[in-house]
Amino acid sequence: MLHKTTGIVLHSTRYNDKTSFVHIFTKEFGNATYAITPGSSKKSGRKAALFQPLSILELEVEHKSNREIHRIKESKIAYPLKSIHSNPIKISISFFLAEFIHHTIREKSPNEPLFEFILQSIQLMDIATKGIANFHLVFLLKLTRFLGFYPNLERKTGNHTAFYFDMPNGTLATSLPPHKHYLQGKSAEVFILLMRMNYQNMHAFSFSGKERSDIIQKVIEYYRLHLSNFLMPKSFEILQTLFSE
Repeated sequence: MLHKTTGIVLHSTRYNDKTSFVHIFTKEFGNATYAITPGSSKKSGRKAALFQPLSILELEVEHKSNREIHRIKESKIAYPLKSIHSNPIKISISFFLAEFIHHTIREKSPNEPLFEFILQSIQLMDIATKGIANFHLVFLLKLTRFLGFYPNLERKTGNHTAFYFDMPNGTLATSLPPHKHYLQGKSAEVFILLMRMNYQNMHAFSFSGKERSDIIQKVIEYYRLHLSNFLMPKSFEILQTLFSE
C-alpha cells in the first residue's frame, strides 16, 4: 500500500553498486529506512542530490509494518533549502545534526511534535544569518525536552542556592552529588546560561573556541548519561575543528 508523508533525510549508506539505504525521519512513520537505486544517469544524479542531510522531502512510499526496509515510489523537495547545503558552516552543522538525530531518535512510530520541532529548526537554520556557531547547542538542549531529560535548572532549593549541576538527575543541587558526573563553578553557570539561549537570541551569546568546545563536550556527556547505547557522531570531530578557532 502506498502512503504519502513528509520526511527529513538523516543518513544514507551505500549497499552495493545499484542500491543505497536512506534513513529518513518521517511524519507518518517515525524513523524509517528506504532502499533507493540512484543509477548513473544525469537524472539519477539529480535524484541522489535530493537525499542530502536534512533535506525536507515529500514522499510517496511503500511502507509495510512487517518490513525493516521500505521503498520510495516518488520523492520531491517539500521545502527548498537556500543556504544549508551551500554555506560551509551550515553544511558541517547539518551533517552533525542529521547524524545525531539518526543515532538518538530510533522510534518507528509517529511523533508529530518532535517532527515539527526538527522541521522548524531546519527552516530557522536555513534563514539564520547570525549566531550560527551556537545553533547546534540550542538544538541539542531543546531536543532533550522531547527525549524526556530536559534539565531542571531552578536555582533555588528551599532557602538555599544550588551550586552543583547533577547531570544524571538533570537538576541543580546544594551539596556535592555522590558521583563524578556533575558540574560546578563556571561550568555549571555556563550550562545555566545555555538554557536561556534560543534561535532568536543565540547571536547575543559569544564563546571562545575553547569555551564552545568544552560546552559541547558537556552536552554530549549529558546525552551519554541519559541514553543507553549512545553513539558519538563521526562528524563530531569535524564540527569541533570548525569551531575551535
